[in-house]
Amino acid sequence: MRILLIEDDSMLAQTMIRMLEQAQHQVDWINDGRKGLNALKDQTFDIAIADLTLPRLDGLEIVRQARKAQCRTPIIILTAREELDDRVQGLDFGADDYLTKPFKMAELEARMRAVIRRTDGYTDNNVLTSGTIRLNLDHAELQVGEKRFQLPKAEFQILQVLMRNTDRVATRRRLEEVLYGWDRGAESNTLEVHIHHLRQRLGKSVIRTVRGVGYTLDSEAAKDAG
Repeated sequence: MRILLIEDDSMLAQTMIRMLEQAQHQVDWINDGRKGLNALKDQTFDIAIADLTLPRLDGLEIVRQARKAQCRTPIIILTAREELDDRVQGLDFGADDYLTKPFKMAELEARMRAVIRRTDGYTDNNVLTSGTIRLNLDHAELQVGEKRFQLPKAEFQILQVLMRNTDRVATRRRLEEVLYGWDRGAESNTLEVHIHHLRQRLGKSVIRTVRGVGYTLDSEAAKDAG
């Protein structure tokens, strides 16, 4: 899962990044509200976590302007404030959930999963399914028919995107952003290597190359995977 974290408390942010990355997520961190809003508008994320009190633009305004710009990325607001009016206003502006500081990372993870299930319409808690393919989001475990694989982080992140967009094209840029964020370089063929490894697990026909654009997971081929 690619997460945008908008938080100006560097100590808290670093703790969250470390724990989210341990849970196999890709985290892009921004400590400025205006830059965070621009990232939401210009980039693709699975979910955003935004503090309420931020430099230049607060979390409520980020939510309001993001929704006005037709940004559908799920957003969870973090705040030290406990006032009901703030929570109601945030939800009315378009936030998907609200979490009061201090919080446990386990609760944040649970809330993220719940928000993603609501927005993507999952029918099985924390599991993505296509044909005979099942991807457990909690444990980065892939099941193809009767075979089970513990996926490396990169393969897990790529397959999440493909399975959330079954029969739709995930662009090369999108997949590289999920893998490396904005500032991390990679060899030009790194993505192809990970796709090759996934095809070995799933079958060559399950992930199709759309030349010059990206990749797509074929739901018909997924029925016979494994």
